[in-house]
Amino acid sequence: MSKTKRNTGLRFQPTGGSRAPQIPTGKKQRLSIERLAGDGRGIAFLEGRTWFVSGALAGEEVEARVLNTHGKVVEARLERVFSANPMRRAAPCKHFDRCGGCNLQHLPHADQLELKQRLLAEQLQRVAGVVPEQWAAPLSGPEFGYRRRARVAVRWDQKAKKLKVGFRAEASQDIVAIDDCPVLVQPLQSIMRHLPVLLHSLSKPQVVGHVELFSGTALALLLRHTGPLGEGDLARLQAFCSEANVQLWLQGEGEPAPVEAGQSLGFVLEPWNLELAYRPGDFVQVNAQVNTAMIEQAMAWLAPQADERVLDLFCGLGNFALPLAGKAREVVAVEGVQAMVERAAANARSNNLHNAAFFQADLSQPLASSSWAAGGFSAVLLDPPRDGAFEVVRNIGALGAKRLVYVSCNPATLARDTLELVKQGYRLKCAGILDMFPQTAHVEAMALFEVG
Repeated sequence: MSKTKRNTGLRFQPTGGSRAPQIPTGKKQRLSIERLAGDGRGIAFLEGRTWFVSGALAGEEVEARVLNTHGKVVEARLERVFSANPMRRAAPCKHFDRCGGCNLQHLPHADQLELKQRLLAEQLQRVAGVVPEQWAAPLSGPEFGYRRRARVAVRWDQKAKKLKVGFRAEASQDIVAIDDCPVLVQPLQSIMRHLPVLLHSLSKPQVVGHVELFSGTALALLLRHTGPLGEGDLARLQAFCSEANVQLWLQGEGEPAPVEAGQSLGFVLEPWNLELAYRPGDFVQVNAQVNTAMIEQAMAWLAPQADERVLDLFCGLGNFALPLAGKAREVVAVEGVQAMVERAAANARSNNLHNAAFFQADLSQPLASSSWAAGGFSAVLLDPPRDGAFEVVRNIGALGAKRLVYVSCNPATLARDTLELVKQGYRLKCAGILDMFPQTAHVEAMALFEVG
């Protein structure tokens, strides 16, 4: 067998090489930014490669520093602006150039909303080939001081014998030391300012995995630890939390638990006079004001009537199900995680709502054969995770609902599922964005579908 036909599994380049050389991390490059990507990064094209530059805006001439390269895709971060887009503003947060959290701070809030609305429209048009009959105004609240939950990265640097506390850097496992985060609600900002000093004071800081902060009906600090906490360290944590009027929760190998038995967390939905309890680790919307506006809009669009049976899929703690139960004859709420089903049912009981039934089900499977689906529904609300609800919507027409509200945290999967709903005879009546995460490119949306 000749060499030219023999398959050795090895790949050789001709002399001189035709493959473009790898661009080293850290290299700086001058670029012309043509447009913005769906994640808010600027896009540039150079010598056959596509560059994604965080911090850059369309029409700008910039210098960017390479973070990493994947084939012909280069990820980079803005280093210098030679020619600025007129919309550019100085980032309000001093950590913007290093922290990987809020990547749109250089864009005024009104322009952030316009970008997100455009990204939603492009996905619906490109994937599903539809335009809503009506666009809803963006639901938004304060652009800072909105986040009521945050996970703080903590890592012990064995070489430097130092604890790093903050948020992760962009495209990196490095931790940016932060003691001030302007997107947190004010009570959490105060805790964040003192947190690094507290953790550095521990005799065994290397056993700290991460810290989560919560603000609701109470303030809480959850400390995840990978080894036993000494009595002295536990006393320091308790003293700090007592002085700050913060609940202390710990998590070792098991589930999170409060240090003081009987303590609980919750959040209030004021327009409906409801209080929902939750535990650290449960999913809750981080933006209280936009969450309330989102529920109000969903209720208005779905318009549940006193004689109707309504289905709430991916119900979580009952964020939608409980307000719906105050309007409809019956609410059937379904969730994939049994623990969440139990907590949602407990929330209904504690709020004296007895017309809501909660069920656990695998929502990646067809629904029509489920016992709770018998009898059908007048209306359906879905609030799925990022991967959407394709298996659910494939046969949702069999449930008989004439109205459907879809709350999405990923426009791409919303557009994909919209195409499936259109095939079943639903029309996209209305759509709009929910600005749940100002200063980031994260897009949440709501869509109303009707039959006929």
